[in-house]
Amino acid sequence: MTHAEVIATITDATRDAPGVRALFLSGSYGNGMSDAYSDIDFVMVADEGASDAVAAIWKRAISKTGEIVLWWDRNTVPVLINAITADWTRTDVIILKPDQMKAHAQNTLKPLFDHDGIYGTLPDRATPPRPSPTRFLHEVEEFIRVLGLLHLAAGRKEYINGVLGVFHLRNKLVELLIAETNAPNRGGVLHLNRLITDDQKALIMSLPPPVPEREAMIKTHLAYAAAYLPRARKRAADLDVAWPERFEAATWEKLKETLGVERPYDSVA
Repeated sequence: MTHAEVIATITDATRDAPGVRALFLSGSYGNGMSDAYSDIDFVMVADEGASDAVAAIWKRAISKTGEIVLWWDRNTVPVLINAITADWTRTDVIILKPDQMKAHAQNTLKPLFDHDGIYGTLPDRATPPRPSPTRFLHEVEEFIRVLGLLHLAAGRKEYINGVLGVFHLRNKLVELLIAETNAPNRGGVLHLNRLITDDQKALIMSLPPPVPEREAMIKTHLAYAAAYLPRARKRAADLDVAWPERFEAATWEKLKETLGVERPYDSVA
């Protein structure tokens, strides 16, 4: 089935189901940014919310689109059901009660059916989330903490764990770059290309790859530190967040003592 056929099939299968009041497309299909690789996100409104009966209605609808090979029924989030069919069509649904729709906005949804006119009661646009200084400080401190664990990985010759540390640092750098662009409609984890600039992509691609060997591990950690920490300092200033100076200084002192490495950037610049 094409995605359009999947959407039509699910819509037809749930439109007159007992207790189901509305069905909307959300995610990339809801905001008009879908492509051939997008999953299909839905928001269903039901009188009972995400009850077992409503989940069964949803499963019957999905089964009409193909053989279900993965079914996660309210496992990680109590209102979320994830499914994959044999042709690898991915569908997610959030099942809400009518009074739980207040957090949504019209520009993030596309109505498929709406028996009670819920869509018309929603605000036109979602309020963009404001940066959280508390969360940002935690991100910075976590970067420094993982960086500091380098001396443990080197001392224990845990070079595989050192590679995992590089991936943690990379993820923190990517999050920072996305925050710098303030990109709307972040979508899923596989939408990085549209969230960061060409210069930011070039920065990431210029960094050395993780290699489970002592000198390479050290070199890569320092490269990520040089890429992340100066940018994070600038953003901290923009957000009026006090930089964790003592924690960072103590970390560099420990790395110098144990590995003979210096801070790879000028903290004053």
